[in-house]
Amino acid sequence: MPETTTAAPRPTAPATPLPDLPGLAAQAERLVALGVHELAGLAPDAFRAAATGLAATAPAGSLLVVDPRLAPPSALAPLLRLPARDGEKEGFVVVDMTDVDRFAPIEGVEVPDGPLYAVAEPDRGDDLANWSPDEALPELTARGRTPLLLHEGIHWALQAPSVLTRNLCYMTIGSRLRKPDGRLDARTPALWISNGTGRDGRERRGAPKVGWCWAGNRHTWLGFASTTGRLPA
Repeated sequence: MPETTTAAPRPTAPATPLPDLPGLAAQAERLVALGVHELAGLAPDAFRAAATGLAATAPAGSLLVVDPRLAPPSALAPLLRLPARDGEKEGFVVVDMTDVDRFAPIEGVEVPDGPLYAVAEPDRGDDLANWSPDEALPELTARGRTPLLLHEGIHWALQAPSVLTRNLCYMTIGSRLRKPDGRLDARTPALWISNGTGRDGRERRGAPKVGWCWAGNRHTWLGFASTTGRLPA
């Protein structure tokens, strides 16, 4: 594994503005149209009602999220889409991440009870690009923010596909896999756009991709998605 220097880079200014999120009711309609309510085993009206309840308390710009036990990342990733020259590209999980659904919240990150919840003020963390996950986590904590979980990052790209922009994508370091001995697996999940190389396949060039990076490595094109908090329905 490549080594990193001990000093983290200085934060840089965000490169592009983030796409606006629609209201939670509109987000619920999009998820229903994608069939996420069926994945979660929820009736459409119950799904919409939960989103309406959240809308009464969640701040503007919040993200609607389904509990990952009901709609896991492996089921959500294929619903991602990005426009391409030869038509829309479907999302996918890299082939060497068959354990994607086993990535769970790190210590200190709690998912609210209930089938749906809201993520407040999501940010892509562009100014932390070229930091490693190990370096970025304490910086996010110092800012009073908490890292997004993988399924939350996928929900964001489902609602606002342009949040995945070439050379401006993001890690979701709130999700990690714990080994049987209690240590953390060195992989950290991320979302970016495939170049269609290697095992991805040429046909997936331009497709939204769920993959992973080493916790100690830096990438100039990956920020660190985070939130100010999570609100229960």
